[in-house]
Amino acid sequence: MLCPKCKSYMKTIEYKGVEIDRCTRCYGLWFDSFELEDIKQLSGSEVIDIGDMELGQEHDQKTKIFCPKCRTLMMPARDEQQAHIRYERCPDCQGVYLDAGEFRDFKQLTIPEFFKSIFKRD
Repeated sequence: MLCPKCKSYMKTIEYKGVEIDRCTRCYGLWFDSFELEDIKQLSGSEVIDIGDMELGQEHDQKTKIFCPKCRTLMMPARDEQQAHIRYERCPDCQGVYLDAGEFRDFKQLTIPEFFKSIFKRD
């Protein structure tokens, strides 16, 4: 499988029984459907995100990308609790791509973000 951002090969890695794919060059992360939710719950799982956050922010500007699994145009999305985290989700297979550094950030919900998410008005 090729990285949807830099087109390098992605390597399967495992953390406590959950397999994900990580780019061998930019270290972006691919999560098949529901893997992101599964691995976020695991203590210490932020260690899978070994990429440079600055490079990840550069790659975050690339918004027209195609799913590495089914080649569908991926849709931009934002985390509900941390709106500054932008990622891409495949509308067909429901896979998710996070740029380097985004998963570490995703795991660190700050106190203001926590309270903001609780009192968020729809």
